[in-house]
Amino acid sequence: MTEQAVQIIARGPRAEAEAAAAAIDADVLLEGATYSILEEDEDRGVWRIDAYPTSDEEAERFEQTLGGFDLKVAREALADADWLAMALSGLPPVRAGRFFVYGMHDRGRIPPNAVNLRIEAGAAFGTGHHGTTVGCLLAYDRLLKVRRFAKVLDVGAGTGVLAIAAAATGARKAVGTDIDRVSVRISRENAKVNAVSARFVHASGLGHPAVRAQAPYDLAFANILARPLVGLAQAIKGAVRPGGVVILSGLLRTQERYVRTAYLARGFVLDFALRRDAWATLVLRRP
Repeated sequence: MTEQAVQIIARGPRAEAEAAAAAIDADVLLEGATYSILEEDEDRGVWRIDAYPTSDEEAERFEQTLGGFDLKVAREALADADWLAMALSGLPPVRAGRFFVYGMHDRGRIPPNAVNLRIEAGAAFGTGHHGTTVGCLLAYDRLLKVRRFAKVLDVGAGTGVLAIAAAATGARKAVGTDIDRVSVRISRENAKVNAVSARFVHASGLGHPAVRAQAPYDLAFANILARPLVGLAQAIKGAVRPGGVVILSGLLRTQERYVRTAYLARGFVLDFALRRDAWATLVLRRP
C-alpha cells in the first residue's frame, strides 16, 4: 500500500487522454488498477484522467505511463479518510432510461416512475456514474422495450448494479461474477438492500459451477476491459443461447473495432452501439 493515499491527475487533449487510457489498459502491470477518464472542460477541449493507485509502485507506473503523452500530470495527496465514500457523497444520482441509480445520501430523491437501484460502492467499481455502466443500463433499457430476458449473466459485476437491474426488471435468474472477493461481498450486500435474488460468486472466467448451472443465458453483460472481453469471447458465446444478446463495455471508442471484430468472427451480429464520453457499449446478438 502507499504510505499515504494519493491521486494521479492528468489533463490534456482528448486524443492524448484516450491514447493514455488505452496504454493503461494494455499495461499488464496496471491490470485491474482504478482510473477514470472524462471530459472536464468542453469549451477548452480538456479531458482528464484520475488514477487511484494502491501502492507506491503502481503510482510510479501510472506517472510513467501518463508521462509518455502530451498531458499535464500531477500527484495529489488524499486525506486519511474514506476518499471513495467522500467522493460518492458528492455525486448526484444517475438516470439511465428507466433506471435511477442512487446512493444512501440520495434516498430522499427517488422518483416514483423509475426502477430505483440503491448502489453503495465501497471498494467496488460500478456506481452508475461511469460512462460504461450508464451505457450498459441504457442499452439494456432499449432492449427491454421489445423483449424480456429470463436468465442474465453479469461478468465482472463490480457492485452488482447490472445483475441487480436485471433481477429488478423480471429476470428469473441473475448471476454475477467477479475476480475480486470484496466486490462479490459488496454486490451481495447491494442485492440484499434492493431485495432482489441476484446471485454473485467469486470467479475468474465463466467456469464456476453456479455460472454453468444456469447456462445458456438469454443475455450476458460484460463490463470489463477490452483485452479480457476479447479473451472471453468464445466462453461468452458458449454461455449465451442462440438468439441471445451480449452487452459489452469497459472499452474506449478507440478499442471498439478490436472488440467488435473478435465477436463478429465468432458469429455474433452487431445490433447497435452506444457511445458516452470516451467510452463505447456494444450490443451483439448470437443468431
